[in-house]
Amino acid sequence: MSDILKYETYLFISSTKLIISVNTDLKKKIYQKELLIDDQIHLKNFEKIDYFLNQNIFTIEKKFQNFIERVTIILDLNVFFSVKISVKKNNHNDYINLKSLNHLLYEAKESCKKTIDQKKIIHMIINNFQIDDKSYSLLPKDIKCQNYSLDLELICLSENFLRELEIILKKYHISLNRVVSADYIKDFCSTDDRDIFLMAEMIVNGHNPNEVILIDKPEKNEGFFEKFFNFFN
Repeated sequence: MSDILKYETYLFISSTKLIISVNTDLKKKIYQKELLIDDQIHLKNFEKIDYFLNQNIFTIEKKFQNFIERVTIILDLNVFFSVKISVKKNNHNDYINLKSLNHLLYEAKESCKKTIDQKKIIHMIINNFQIDDKSYSLLPKDIKCQNYSLDLELICLSENFLRELEIILKKYHISLNRVVSADYIKDFCSTDDRDIFLMAEMIVNGHNPNEVILIDKPEKNEGFFEKFFNFFN
């Protein structure tokens, strides 16, 4: 894998199977292995994942003569916690702008702090825009309003669960790129006949305009509220 930008590695985890897949662009799959498992993966027991990676990581790296540096994990397990919330802003007949949106989204996250304690937000999705009592599935461009609200869904995952995954990956010198909910992928793409890894690639690349991209750390010389959410790249 001489050009890391052209290759992405995915690990699919469900109660019945594990799949590792290495893709180049959106069409070409260059490696894929699957392990069927008889019993469910226990949340505190990740030996099967460790065993599966041990059977494949070194094979992949030897085959492509390069190291896997990061992996995107797709979880098809009942481990997610969902929170739905609505937040409203008085906009004084002004345009809806990026800064006010970011502030409102941050306000929503802060208001859920106790509810999502010890959990990390994996997906933050705007399900509806309510603008002067009119509903929109997507944010209209260049629109003024007296007030607007957002109907949000926060899909969260236990921080302990994430740490267990990261501990296993570190054994192979791999970092965790992103975790993606398989249910969210299927709901957004609304079809079962597409490759789940290609659908995950779409999600990771921001194909859903209503998913907020969370930034863990503000960039230099940027305000925290402005860069915490990178909304509509």
